[in-house]
Amino acid sequence: MGFPIPSRQLFIDGEWKEPIKKNRIPIINPATEDIIGDIPAATAEDVELAVASARRALTRHSVWASSSGAYRAKFLRAIAAKITERKDVLAKLEAIDCGKPLDEAAWDIDDVSSCFEYYAGLAEALDARQKAPIDIPMDSFKSHVLREPIGVVGLITPWNYPLLMATWKVAPALAAGCTAILKPSELTSVTCLELAEVCKEVGLPPGVLNILTGLGPEAGAPLAIHPQVDKVAFTGSTATGSKIMSSAAQLVKPVTLELGGKSPILVFEDVDLDKAAEWTAFGCFWTNGQICSATSRLLVHESIANAFLDRLVKWCKNIKISDPLEEGCRLGPVVSKGQYEKILKFISTAKSEGATILCGGSRPEHLKRGYFIEPTIVSNVTPSMQIWREEVFGPVLSVKTFSSEEEAIELANDTHYGLGAAVISRDLERCQRITKALQAGIVWVNCSQPCFCQAPWGGMKRSGFGRELGEWGLENYLHIKQVTQYTSEEPWGWYKSPSKL
Repeated sequence: MGFPIPSRQLFIDGEWKEPIKKNRIPIINPATEDIIGDIPAATAEDVELAVASARRALTRHSVWASSSGAYRAKFLRAIAAKITERKDVLAKLEAIDCGKPLDEAAWDIDDVSSCFEYYAGLAEALDARQKAPIDIPMDSFKSHVLREPIGVVGLITPWNYPLLMATWKVAPALAAGCTAILKPSELTSVTCLELAEVCKEVGLPPGVLNILTGLGPEAGAPLAIHPQVDKVAFTGSTATGSKIMSSAAQLVKPVTLELGGKSPILVFEDVDLDKAAEWTAFGCFWTNGQICSATSRLLVHESIANAFLDRLVKWCKNIKISDPLEEGCRLGPVVSKGQYEKILKFISTAKSEGATILCGGSRPEHLKRGYFIEPTIVSNVTPSMQIWREEVFGPVLSVKTFSSEEEAIELANDTHYGLGAAVISRDLERCQRITKALQAGIVWVNCSQPCFCQAPWGGMKRSGFGRELGEWGLENYLHIKQVTQYTSEEPWGWYKSPSKL
C-alpha cells in the first residue's frame, strides 16, 4: 500500500468547506501514473466566500488588522515549528505529488520552516520601524512614516515548489498584516492543504489565510480579477502573468510577477572541468529541470568545449533516475503527462531543426511507467532554434560555444527573459565584469541555483518585476503612509485673517 494522501476540503474562514459545486480533481502520482487521491475544485462562488472572509478579517476592529508585528510573529513561529515537526510526512507528500526526489523535498520543507521564522523576525522588527521620523527642513512641522498592510492579497503559486513557493508569498503577506487567499497549482496542491491544517492547529484567526485549490480558469482567474482583492502576487508562466497584469490594470491594482526564464550559464576556459560540470548539471537538472531560473543555456568557451562536454555527459549519465522515494534518487519524473509530452516535443523539434542530442532525449530504459525523461544535452544549436529561445521547463540543456567575453555576454543577453544567470571562472575580476553586464535579476558566481530567504528573488524583462524574499518580500505587502503634523502654536498666516479686517 502506498503512502496515504489526506483527503481535504477548501480552507475558508478557518474551516474546511466543501466546494459549492462539490467537484474534485484527481491527484496523479507522476512516478506511477496512478490516481492516488483527489483535491477539491473551487470555482468563482468559492472565491467569493474566501474573499469575503479575508475582507472581514481585515476590518477596522478585527484582531488581525489592529495587531502588532510581534503578535503576528507568534503565529508565524508556531507555523514554522509545526512544519518542522511534520517534516518527514510533508517531504514524502511533496515528492509523491510533484515528483521531485525525496532529498530535495526534505530540503524544501526545511526552507519552508526557515522562511516562516525569518518573516517572524521581520514582523517583530516592523514594530520598531513604525512612526520612523523624517528629517524635514521646517521646524514648524514634524513628519513620520507608517507601514500598513496593503490589504487582501491573492497569491497564485506554481507546481514545481508547491509548499515553498506558497510560503514565499504567505509568510511575508501575513508578517505585513495582510489577509490572503492562496491558490496553488491544481497539479500539486497536497502540501498547501496541509498548511491549512497547520494554521488550524496553531489557532490562526479565521479568514487570515484561505486556501482554494482548483483549476486556473475556474478559481485562479476569478481571484485575480476580484475587485475586493487589493493585490495579486503570481508565480508561473509569462503568458498567464501577462493576462493577470492586464486585468489588474483595469483596477490599477498592484501585482508582483515572477515569470519564466531561459537563463544562461557561462563557462570559461580556466575552470576546473569537474566542478564546472557538476554546477552546470545541477543548474539545469535540479528539481527535474522544472525551475524558472534553470540555467538551461550553456555557453562554453570554444577552447575547452569538447573536453568539457565529454565530462558533462559523464556526470549526467551518473545521475540516478528513479522513483522519488527511492534512496539516492537525483532525478524523478516531470510533473504531468502534458508536461512530459511537451518536453519530448521540444527535443523532437530540436532534432528536426538540425541540433544534436549528446545524451538523453527520451525515457530511461529501466522505467516503463511514469513521466521520466533522461537528462538531455542538445548541441549544434543556433540562436534561432526553439530549444535555445523558449523555456522548456524540463531536464534539457542547450549548448553553444563562444570565443570571447564580449560574445559570451551578447549571447547570454539575447533573450526576452532576465531571471537568472551564472558565470564560472577562476578570474574573479572577469566574474565581476560579467555580473554587471548580464541582464538578469539574479547572478550566480561559480555556482548555480542557490537561494536564501534573506536575499531578493526576481527578474527583469519578460521574467517579471518586483522582488520576493528578504526585506524586499515584506515591502511587497506594505503601503507607505506619510503623516505630517503642524506643531507651531502660531497661525499658518498664508491668508489674511477675517478677524483682523
